[in-house]
Amino acid sequence: MTSARRNSLFALALLFTAFAHAELGDQDKPINIESDKATLDDAKKTATFTGHVVLTQGTFVLRADKLVVKQDADGFRSGVATGNPATFRQKREGMDEWVEGEGTRLEFDGKTDTVHAIERARVKRGDDEVRGSQISYNSRTEFFEVTGGRESAGNASGRVKVVIQPKDKDKKEASSPQKPSSNVSKPGG
Repeated sequence: MTSARRNSLFALALLFTAFAHAELGDQDKPINIESDKATLDDAKKTATFTGHVVLTQGTFVLRADKLVVKQDADGFRSGVATGNPATFRQKREGMDEWVEGEGTRLEFDGKTDTVHAIERARVKRGDDEVRGSQISYNSRTEFFEVTGGRESAGNASGRVKVVIQPKDKDKKEASSPQKPSSNVSKPGG
């Protein structure tokens, strides 16, 4: 395997550890990275992709102006994607639903299984959406933290904005107990 291919593989492996409930079949799909320029340093275990970066694997797509990925001595990977904004999109496992996110900076840490969307951060799952200055997510604990600030996407007040849609009416009715039928015969009648 070439060193360029090896570095590209560790770049993508990092990105997938950050998303819980991601499409499991994606990890078996080929990795494709396109950019205007790539710099790979085997000695420093660093790969840098610049200019219209598009990283895909299965349903996962990352778009950024720049992507820098590093691997530490223990094999853990971390990365930073920057853009105006940097974006990602991925299908959720077993669902007809997508997770989309963006921020001026997306940071991934494979050691702690965390992802941070920083500045004008937004994450959307289905029709639910979270916006803030910074969104942090730990995929081990499935814990979100959203912080407001002046850079909040689409929110001039700078406060955290969360939109949670009501559950689909058809799904509610299917899961609720059935009412007794009105045409049941009465005793003695």
